Amino acid sequence: MPHPSADPIGLPELESRLDHDLACLNWPAKPWVPRRHHDGQAIEDVVIIGAGQAGLALAFGLAQQGIHALLLDRSAPGFEGPWATTARMETLRSPKELTGPAMGIANLTFRAWYEAQHGPDGWALLDKISRLEWIDYLRWYRKVTRPRIRNHACVTDIIPHADRVELTVAPATGAPAGAEGHDERVVARRVILATGRDGLGGPAIPSFMQGVDRRWWAHSSDEFDYTQLKGKHVGVIGAGASAMDSAATAIELGAASVDLLIRRQDIPRINKAKGAGVLGLTHAHVDLPDDWKWRIRHYINTLQVPPPQGSTLRVSRHANAYFHTGCAVISVQPTGQKQAPLQVRTSLGDFPLDFLVVATGFLPDWSQRPEFATFAPHVRLWAERFQPGEQETDTELENSPDLDDAFGFQERTPGCCPGLSRIHAFCYPASLSFGTISGDIPAISDGARLLSTRLASLLYREDLDDHWAALQQYAEPELDGSEWTPADSAQRLRTLQSRISSS
Repeated sequence: MPHPSADPIGLPELESRLDHDLACLNWPAKPWVPRRHHDGQAIEDVVIIGAGQAGLALAFGLAQQGIHALLLDRSAPGFEGPWATTARMETLRSPKELTGPAMGIANLTFRAWYEAQHGPDGWALLDKISRLEWIDYLRWYRKVTRPRIRNHACVTDIIPHADRVELTVAPATGAPAGAEGHDERVVARRVILATGRDGLGGPAIPSFMQGVDRRWWAHSSDEFDYTQLKGKHVGVIGAGASAMDSAATAIELGAASVDLLIRRQDIPRINKAKGAGVLGLTHAHVDLPDDWKWRIRHYINTLQVPPPQGSTLRVSRHANAYFHTGCAVISVQPTGQKQAPLQVRTSLGDFPLDFLVVATGFLPDWSQRPEFATFAPHVRLWAERFQPGEQETDTELENSPDLDDAFGFQERTPGCCPGLSRIHAFCYPASLSFGTISGDIPAISDGARLLSTRLASLLYREDLDDHWAALQQYAEPELDGSEWTPADSAQRLRTLQSRISSS
C-alpha cells in the first residue's frame, strides 16, 4: 500500500471525497414520511431545538433515515453552542482521536478536516484540539452536511398535543433588522431538545448568592466580558474545569489576583467518567437495571470530574493565583465600598473581593426555562421511579427526567398531558436514562444513531395505515412481459416423453 502524501490536500479536495462517500451511502436517503397539515399549515416531521454538535449530528442521522429536520437556534450562524461564546478553555478535554459527530464517516471527522489543512505530520504534532479549532470544524460540518437551520430563532413556548407539538418562535436578540417582534407558530410531529449541558434548566446558583447585586458577580456560563476584571481582585468558587478556565481568563486579561475558593479538602485527581468510557457501557447503559444506572452516575457525581491538567497549570503558573482548599463559602455580603465591594465569608475566614465568579455547574431546573412551563409540571422524574439508599441520595439524579426508549418525556400521571412523549430530551439530563450519548463529544454519534432510528420507527408506526395503503397501491412493474417467450408446453412434454421412449 502506498504511503499517503504528507502534504495537505486542502478542504476542497476533502469535500470532494466526502461528497463521494455520501453518494456511495445514498445520503440523504429518500424521503418517505407522509406530509401532514394542521389548520392549513404544513407540519414539520421533526424540529430540533439547538444546532450545536448534538443537533447537527442528529440532523445528519435523521437524513440517513430519510427524515429531514428543521433546526432552530437562537444564536447567529456559526456561533451555536458554547465554543465561541461562554466556553473559555484553551483546548478540549476530549482526546483528539475521538470521532465526535462524524457518524462513522472517515472524511467527516475532525482528523480528516485537520489533516486536509495541516497534513498527516501536522496531525501527529497536534496534542489537544483547541476550542476555536473545534468551532471552526463544526462550522465546516454544518457547511458540508447542509442541515436546514433557522438562526436567531428563540423558542418561547412548547405545547404538546395528542397528534402534534406547537411551538412559538420569536426573533432572538441580535436578529437581523426587520425581524423584531414577529412571533411565528411552528408545528411539528416530534420536537427534540438538543439544548446541551443546561438543557432542562440552567446554572446552579448557591443560596448564598441570593440578593447579591449582579454588578459584582457572574456565573461561569454567562456571556461576560472578562476584560472588565482588569486590576480587580477576583474570587472563583469551585475547582472544576469551568472554574479553572474562568480563573485563567481573568488573570490573562489583567486581574490583579484570583482566589479559588474550593469547598473540598483536595481537588479531585482521578476522572472516573473517563474510566467509564468504554463502548460496552456506551451501548449497555440504557439496558441496565435502575439501581445500576443510579449507582454508576451517582458514583461519578460524588467523586467529581477533576479539571484538566492543562487548565489547572494555566492558572497555577501565575504567582497571583491562590488555591484555597477546604474553603466552604458561608455567605456573600456587599460592603457598600468602592474598593472590595464584596465580603465573602468562608470556613477559612473573610475574603474582601471586587468580583466573584460562581463556577458551580448546572442543574435541571424547569423554573429557569419558561418555554417549558406548559408541559414541565407533567414530566415524570427519576425521583418518582426509583428510591436510592440513604448513602446514594443525589439531587441532580432525582430531578432527571424519566425518559422512554426514544428519549421522550413520560407523563407523571397517565393522561395528564397528551402528546408529552412527542418531546424528546437529547441533552445532558438524559444521561441517567441513557448514559453520556446525548451531548458530549465521545459518544454523540452513538446517541444520534439511536434516536434517529427510533424516531424513524415511531413515525412509521404512526402512519401504519397510510403505509399499508401505499403498499397495496404500489404497482410499479419490474417486468413488462417481454423478458421471456412462453413455451409450447404440450410440444415440450412430447419432446421429453419421446426421449424416454426412444431409450
